[in-house]
Amino acid sequence: MESKNKFWIFGELSYALAFFVGGFSLLNILGEIRFDGFDANYWWIDFCRLSPYISKPVLLITSVLLVILAFRRKLPSIPLKLLRLLLCFLLIVCIFNSITFFSLISKNVITSQFPIPFSLIIAAALVAILIATFKKFPGNRSPRDWFVFLCWTFLLLIIFPLCQIFCFGKTDYRREADAVVVFGARVYADGTMSTALLDRTVTGCNLVLKEYADLIIFSGGPGDGDIHETEAMKAKAIRKGIPKEAIILDKNGLNTQHTVDNTTKIFAQKGINRILVVSHFYHLPRIKMTYRRDGYDVYTVPAKESYTLTAMPKYILREIAALWKYYLTPLAITPPQQKSATK
Repeated sequence: MESKNKFWIFGELSYALAFFVGGFSLLNILGEIRFDGFDANYWWIDFCRLSPYISKPVLLITSVLLVILAFRRKLPSIPLKLLRLLLCFLLIVCIFNSITFFSLISKNVITSQFPIPFSLIIAAALVAILIATFKKFPGNRSPRDWFVFLCWTFLLLIIFPLCQIFCFGKTDYRREADAVVVFGARVYADGTMSTALLDRTVTGCNLVLKEYADLIIFSGGPGDGDIHETEAMKAKAIRKGIPKEAIILDKNGLNTQHTVDNTTKIFAQKGINRILVVSHFYHLPRIKMTYRRDGYDVYTVPAKESYTLTAMPKYILREIAALWKYYLTPLAITPPQQKSATK
């Protein structure tokens, strides 16, 4: 009886995974119709050079079948076989993505403090869903079944971005670029830089000093006192040996969207195409998503931390909420106001 209960709970997890993966993928595809750049399926799968005329229909059909499976817990024979075939195809792609990640690690093209690719976690989820397609559950759920299903779904809303934060955020994608963008953090009333700001600034400066880029852009808002975040960053950069002419300040970087909007204007003016972005690891997935919606595929570099911040759990939880907010915001605005409303 105990093993049966365990399998029942696993079964509801599998169906919650089916609903989450299918629902998220379907939302991305449909959201792209309303907001150009909305599609974030790259968060979980990379089809590499596969034509979108193939990948999009595959994801669309798979997503619809997954959502139906999640709610009905069974499918007719032909759709079920089709779903299994499509899941196997997606599983192969995710495994290939994982192999690519480990290959880049082994060649020192990228480095990671958390060397587990997100695609490997997705592969495990696809395996769980695939196994569930071979199990037989009654089509009608009891109230207990629905409760467990909804609990798993809610947890996945936290686990999915959390895995992104650690798998992607902890990976250093540095390479030669046209400019480095450093996101601001707190400056205290006496002008002292917070540890977070100092770590971000030093990491960005080191990229310039190691000749990954010739230009550095500091973006931030007002400090607690008279010293602006960007002025504190500039002063530290000059002490580190960065020439004044290599420094650009964006003093209106009040939040992530403002920084992206302001810096993309600078990119256009200066002819900057390849960009390295520096912030703390938990912030980087949201930064990449926001730049990508503006048409820039930036390369992220996590700030080298002097020590783990005591408030890190709070920052990560806050970032999970912010990530979903930034992701969903375009769906709540009318198309002509897309750009201004997301600021």
